[in-house]
Parts: sequence; structure tokens; C-alpha cells
Amino acid sequence: MNLAKFDRYPLTFAGPTPIEHLPRLSAAIGADVEIYAKRDDCNSGLALGGNKLRKLEYIVPDAIAAGADTLVSIGGVQSNHTRMVAATAAKIGMKCVVVQESWVPHDDAVYDRVGNILLTRLMGADSRLVDEGFDIGIRQSWEDALQSVRDRGGVPYPIPAGASVHKYGGLGYVGFAEEVRAQEAEMGITFDYIIVCVVTGSTQAGMIVGFAADDRANRVIGIDGSGTPEQLRAQVRGIVDNTADLVELGRKVRDDEIVINPDYAYPAYGVPSHETNEAIRLAARTEAMITDPVYEGKSMQGMIDLAQKGFFPKGSKILYAHLGGAPALNGYSYTYRNG
Repeated sequence: MNLAKFDRYPLTFAGPTPIEHLPRLSAAIGADVEIYAKRDDCNSGLALGGNKLRKLEYIVPDAIAAGADTLVSIGGVQSNHTRMVAATAAKIGMKCVVVQESWVPHDDAVYDRVGNILLTRLMGADSRLVDEGFDIGIRQSWEDALQSVRDRGGVPYPIPAGASVHKYGGLGYVGFAEEVRAQEAEMGITFDYIIVCVVTGSTQAGMIVGFAADDRANRVIGIDGSGTPEQLRAQVRGIVDNTADLVELGRKVRDDEIVINPDYAYPAYGVPSHETNEAIRLAARTEAMITDPVYEGKSMQGMIDLAQKGFFPKGSKILYAHLGGAPALNGYSYTYRNG
């Protein structure tokens, strides 16, 4: 497998993101498993960081080579991804246009003025609110934004939602797997399972390819946050195949190596259930680890529930991939007004 042949523009701190043992959370879950977190939420000084930066590090060299002057992307109103695209544009000296669609049926009074979208605007991005519903696919509003840049004489560089169906979207999380292997050797342990939230697909897809190199792809348990599991699975499958070809994995990833659990996405993308909220509170009150209602809260809920149902054998070491997203909590201020 060959990741090193691809250009990478450093947007994250040098070295691997830390792996933190979570003994109080492990004890509170009460399932005789050991929980660790890989803190990709602490991976950069750019606008609070997060998983999208690992992906963007492999996309920026292509944007520069293309002669682009404007990064153009799309997400929901409280999108972590559009925040990170805005941060990247500011860092490399490009303009930024982001389409922010109404993906979440959520009516907090400050939802479109705080958190991720506030930071996006603060960094100078042209943030365009569009009243369209959730879809992980390619959107007309994004195509329109690209054309608007061309119409004013600019050179847009297209980055799809989550950077996921970009040709290099999966590379960053192949690197994550390589990092984990090196950290495991240093720590003298091997993780039995990796838990990760999946919505547009490339974070888990990259992990699947990365861990396929040592036949652990089926231990990457994706917790669906999209609520559109069939479309999501097809998208992950495509990203896995493309990424495996790019890094020369040398074999096709089997369908049974792509594990996506759809049970925790309810009631809808970006809408936390009671159980999601309780998982967020448990992580915060045992480890001061802040998770969000869109992504990490749902994967935290999934991990806790699966552990308590006996999905993981006793004594399992579980690595929770913390992808960031805490700024979105501000958009749910009424929900968490009393903690």
C-alpha cells in the first residue's frame, strides 16, 4: 500500500493525534470493555480542527495545481466540513464559497447564527443559505455556486459534501489507520474495534482501506448518522474501491468488510434522540469529552448501546474515533440549556 506517493499540504499539527484512555467512561458503561479515544478533534490550530482536515490535506495540493482561487463546498447550516473548508481557504490564501442547506429539521432560535456557521463567516467565507433538504449526493445548489464563481471570472475548485466523493477524499483516513498501527506498537496493545460515525462516507471508507492492509477492515464499525443507509452504503462502497485503487491495496475489499450500523441515526440527520443526548451527557460528565448531536453523539450512543448489549466480547479494547464537531452544540442551545 502506497500513501506516501500523494502530495500532502500540512493543515494539522505535526505527529499523530493522541490516543486517550477513558477509564471513567469505560466503568460507567459497565460492560467490561476498555474504551480509548483517538482525538482527531484536537488535530489542528485551524478553527478548532476536526476530521475534515485530514481529507483536505490531500485535496489542497490538487486545488493549487489546478490554479484555483476559490474553494467551493456544501454542507448543512451547522456543517463542520464547511467550517474546515473556510479555515483551509483562509490558511492558504484563497477565497471560499460555501452553500449551507437546511439539512436538519431543527428550530433553535440561534441555529443559523452560532457555532460552525459563525466561525465560517468570521473567517471570511461567502456563506449562502439555501432552503433545501438533506442529501449526501451532488447538489444543484453546489453546481450553481461553482458557476457563480466562474461568472465573476474566478477559478473555482469543487469540494463535495464532507470531501467524500472527491477523488482524494479517502486518503486522509488511510493515514489514520497507519497512525493507529504505529501507536498500537508503541503502546503495546491492539484495538479490537474502531467506532466511527459515518454520514458522507469517506472517513470510514479511508479507515476500511487502511485497516484492510492488516485484515481488520471489518473491525471498523460505522455508526450511521445519515438516516439514508442504502445510499450511504453505496457511496462508501464507491469511495472504498476508488481509494483502494489509488493506494494500491492490491485486492478488492469485500462487502462483509464494510460494516455500517443503521440503528442510531433516528429520528433524522442532525436531530438527537433522547438516547443521543444521554450519551453526550455521559461522555461529558465522566471524561469531560465533548461530543455533538450530529455526529459524535450518535457514534457515542451506538458504542455505549452495543457494549451494553454484549456486541463486544468482554475485555475488548475499543478505539472511539473522535472526529470533532463540538461547535455545533451552540446551535442546540435550548436542548442543553440545563446541561
